Amino acid sequence: MLRHVFPDTEGVSSLAEKSNYPRINAERVWQRHMELAAIGATSGGGVHRLALSAEDLTAHRRLADWALARGFKIEVDAIGNMFICRAGADTSAVPVASGSHTDTQPFGGRFDGALGVLAAFEALETLEDHAIVTKCPVEVAVWNNEEGARFMPGLSGSAVYTGALDLAEMLACRDTDGVTMGECVAQLHAAVGEAGKRDLGRPYAGFIEAHIEQGTILEDNANTIGVVTDIQGNRRFEVDVVGEAAHSGTTPRARRKDAFIAATDIAVALRNVFEDKDDIARFTIGLFKVMPGAKSVVPGRVEFFIDFRHPSADALKELGDQIAIVAANHQGRCVATVREVSSAAPEAFSDEIISRIAAAADRHGFANQRIISGAGHDARFLKRLCPTGMVFIPCKDGISHNEKESATPSDVAAGSQVVCDVLLDLAGRQ
Repeated sequence: MLRHVFPDTEGVSSLAEKSNYPRINAERVWQRHMELAAIGATSGGGVHRLALSAEDLTAHRRLADWALARGFKIEVDAIGNMFICRAGADTSAVPVASGSHTDTQPFGGRFDGALGVLAAFEALETLEDHAIVTKCPVEVAVWNNEEGARFMPGLSGSAVYTGALDLAEMLACRDTDGVTMGECVAQLHAAVGEAGKRDLGRPYAGFIEAHIEQGTILEDNANTIGVVTDIQGNRRFEVDVVGEAAHSGTTPRARRKDAFIAATDIAVALRNVFEDKDDIARFTIGLFKVMPGAKSVVPGRVEFFIDFRHPSADALKELGDQIAIVAANHQGRCVATVREVSSAAPEAFSDEIISRIAAAADRHGFANQRIISGAGHDARFLKRLCPTGMVFIPCKDGISHNEKESATPSDVAAGSQVVCDVLLDLAGRQ
């Protein structure tokens, strides 16, 4: 039976000698980033690597080759998560882990997700370089389909692993070409044939995820490390506005049921509801489809998607519940239907992991601050299994999900060093 081996946390906030912690190889981890970014590279300097696409399978294969060359074990589970495993001295101990994802948004950036995977892998390589024997095994988790750009919903690899989503339902999901997630997972198993089988839900003793901030708070405050305390909640809605298609040249305004006008009236009214003086609420209409989409036809139908996020559970409920009311009040001669498709409550991370991240940053002299994550991350679901935390590094101008997404080699190295320190703390030395 596996048992938890979790080192004593006493004195975690005190400064420790740097010599007690191995220094990561900054040049190597940056080179790994550039090599991974070349898989699915775009002409605009970004990466287009959708979940379990040919490019993403190649990225998994590359990671597997690097891992096997260092003598690490590879495992893949039923939903397509891949694990890179470095053994510990106690074979019955529950592992500790770090990681993120390799899939990107369409024409996305080089660091979103990749940072977390490669910082974790650098930690394993560093431990190996210095022949450090840990009590617990240490793993890299490569979570499948974090972005949700190909298969909905996102974060599905970590969600299925932790029991938040159903395996069969996710394997049956289809992309826009009709390809199922199950077919793609089978291709991953074939691409990484050396991988052993990982059971879903296998426990961890601790988990840390490194990520670019995807905002400007760290950059604005000239800080290198964000010690993430919380992750804000979200509610997502589909809005369907049905009017009546008509001839644009012959139909007078008084007789029109223009779905576009109704939809934009609803959108403007919602913008006014969600604007707050402190600029905390995040309200986005990122998908807006007008039908039939003909130049000489009054739109008969509009579908749009609302992404609403907030760190307060009360605000999520109060403001989110206004969407259907506003839609009904501004639908005009059309009919607006609002359907909530997903939600997630705000989550607080482990005080212990937060303290360890802050201590690691202080130990190496990295300027740092507490920060709330505005984006969703796999770490949200890992909280269901174990103490969990996140570490952020800056990204230039806060730009992410964009080919211009950028991070500096020094910040990548700093984030990787913090991950390595925390994993060593959690795994313990033999």
